[in-house]
Order: sequence, then structure tokens, then C-alpha cells
Amino acid sequence: MSNRPTSFRWVICALLFGATTINYIDRQILSLLKPVFEKEMGWTNEQFGYLNSLFQGAYALSLLGFGWFIDRYGTKLGYAVSIASWSVAAAGHALASTFGGFAAWRVALGLGEGGNFPAAVKTVAQWFPARERPVATTLFNSGANVGALVAPATIPFIAAAWGWQWAFIIAGALGLLWIIAWWAFYSAPRDSRFANAAECDHIEAGSPTVANETPIPWLSLLGQRGAWSFIVAKLLTDPVWWFFLIWLPGYFHDVYGTDIKGSAPMLVTLYGIVTVLSIAGGWLSGRLAALGWSVTATRKASMALFACCVLPILLVPRFHDPWIAVALIGLAGAAHQAWSATIFTTVSDLFPKRAVASVVGMGGMAGALGGMAFPIVTGLLLDHYKAAGSIAAGYDVLFYGCSSAYLVAFALNHLLAPRFEPVELHRG
Repeated sequence: MSNRPTSFRWVICALLFGATTINYIDRQILSLLKPVFEKEMGWTNEQFGYLNSLFQGAYALSLLGFGWFIDRYGTKLGYAVSIASWSVAAAGHALASTFGGFAAWRVALGLGEGGNFPAAVKTVAQWFPARERPVATTLFNSGANVGALVAPATIPFIAAAWGWQWAFIIAGALGLLWIIAWWAFYSAPRDSRFANAAECDHIEAGSPTVANETPIPWLSLLGQRGAWSFIVAKLLTDPVWWFFLIWLPGYFHDVYGTDIKGSAPMLVTLYGIVTVLSIAGGWLSGRLAALGWSVTATRKASMALFACCVLPILLVPRFHDPWIAVALIGLAGAAHQAWSATIFTTVSDLFPKRAVASVVGMGGMAGALGGMAFPIVTGLLLDHYKAAGSIAAGYDVLFYGCSSAYLVAFALNHLLAPRFEPVELHRG
């Protein structure tokens, strides 16, 4: 057997990227077809907000449950169960014909989707040495951007050609196909027939070997300031990303008068900017580490920079050109995704592998709860300003609020975790 390490870990990363891409295609379909449902079913912004809030509530519970399930029963089974659940739920939307029917399928979708990020972050912790995790996390997390890019480039045209039901059916089928590849290729590094001993040694370099993989009880994790540094950061910043995903198609329609096909080039360009710049953000973390910066300095400098890059969305209301809005929101979206990849990495900096999925699930639940409240507030706010004859002013208020969320989150994260160093955990 060769003494040189193989690179199968990057194939695993590609699988994670694929799952995240499909995940974000599924999430965006309803938002992209919002004008269709407003016309066919008479939905208001408030009703649309409630639909997304129901999804977020179910997603919050799912994140917590799947975090525990994955740490206890393993990444391979946990990921497969999650994707099978959400894929069936995504396709099930095609059966809905009432607001209640859509609400039921949104809840089912949320209950299935909670396994994606806990499983992906834990897989990166298992398959990558600490110095490669920022890049690997950025790459799989960029699937969110690609999914958000592919969806507006395809969904409106599928809906126009075959009906909106087929957009949901095709998205669900993609997830079920992904499970076949996952089951065929994934196993722990030492059990994999694709990774040689040299690659396993490379993966384990600098990572302590944990003999007992028994999950850590939640109460023990919640007693750690490091866990709260992640939870608080997700609570404050995830709702901003959900605002972009859920409301941007409606924003371009309401403010600039574009239909679902007309807004597609803007959304594709916007998420193209997000994809490219967020990967550059991952490269920055790796570059700082290569220059000899400590883990703490690398993570803190990156997070501070990304928080500042969201601030320019304050300027969106000052311009009447939609393409300037595309550029500014694209920069903010890229900063969010780079921020998100960095704080995911801090979990594996602070906690052993047997606790990673649980902590990610807790933080993800906090972010989803924030995302649960935000769509309701957004819908009520927009309907209020729409009734007053200026829905654009409602969006302006939302952009102002989103711009400072990351600086506040960075400050609180720093207070709770001044240094990103491994914590001592006991089974309790």
C-alpha cells in the first residue's frame, strides 16, 4: 500500500456539498414561487410569514433531535434518515392544494432537514485534520450558495413549463438519489476501503484520539461557555440569512416590479457573488493559519472582518438601481456564509468529536428559533407598510436591522469564548 495519503476525504466533502446544495434548493422553492401562490391562492405576506415560521419551528426541534441522534447512532445512519425524511416531504408539497396542506408539508420538511448541518460538521471533524477543517467547512457550506443560485435559475422555468408541482417533485427525487451515493461511499476513515493508512494518519495528525465515543449529556454541554458562544452567534445571525432566502424574491417583485422569471438573473448573480466571495473567506482563514496565526487569532480576525462586510446593506435603501442592491446584498450574503463556516469550525476547535453534532444541533436550534420569529415580524411589517402605500419602506427597516446583527454577535461570542481551545468534558 502506498505511503502517500489518498485524498478520499475531499470526495466526502463533495458529498456534503451535494447534500447542502439539495437542501437549499428545497428551501427556496416556496419563496421563488411566492407570486404564483399569491395569485392562485390569495396568500398575504402575513400568511407567507406563518408558513415559514412553522418550517423554522419544526427545523429547530429537528436540529436538536438530530444532533443527539447523530452523536448516538452515527453519522452514516443519521444523515440518511434526515435526507430521506426531507426529500419525501419536499415532494409531498406537490399534493397540497390549501394553506393547511402547505403548512403540514412545511412542518414535515423542517422536521427532516435538521440533520444536515450536525451531520456535515461532524463528518468534517471525523475526516479532516484541524488545519483543513475551515476550508472543508467552507466548501460544503458553499452548497447553500450554489443551491440558492441553482434554484432561481431552474425552478421558475420548471414551474412555467410543467407546473409548480414538478419543482417540488424533482427536488425530492434529487435527495433520494443522493442517499444511494452516501450509503455507498461513507464510513469512518479507519473503516473506509477508499482511504489508505497514510490518509488516516494525516487526518488524525494533531487531533487527540478519543477512546470512549459515548455522547456528552446536553446539560454538561450547556454548562460550557463555549457552547453558548456558538448558540448566541447562531441566534442573532441565522435569521438574517433566512430573511435573504425567504424574502428576496418577493423584495425584487415588490420594490422593482419583477416577475419570477425577471428576478431570476438578479438572484443568480447575487448568489454567484455569495458563492465566490464566501469561498474566498474560507481561503482567508486557511491563509492566516499558514502564516502561523493561532487558531484563536485566525477565527477572531476572520469573524470580525465578515461582520463588518455585512454593514453595507445599510446603503441598499439609498439606491434605486436593483443591480446595486444585488451587489450589496451579495456581499452581505457572502459575509454571512463565510461567518457561518467559521463559527461551525469553532465547535470542533472547542469540543471533542463525540459532542460536535449535539452542540451544532443546539446552536442550529437557536438560529432556527430566531428564524421562526423573524418571518412573522417581517410579514406583519410588510403588510403594514403595504397598506400604507409604501412596502419598500418596510424592507428598508429590515435591512437596517440586519446590518448590525453580526457585530453584536461577534462581541457576545468573544465575551463567551475569548479563546478557541479544547474544553475538558466529563460524561456526567
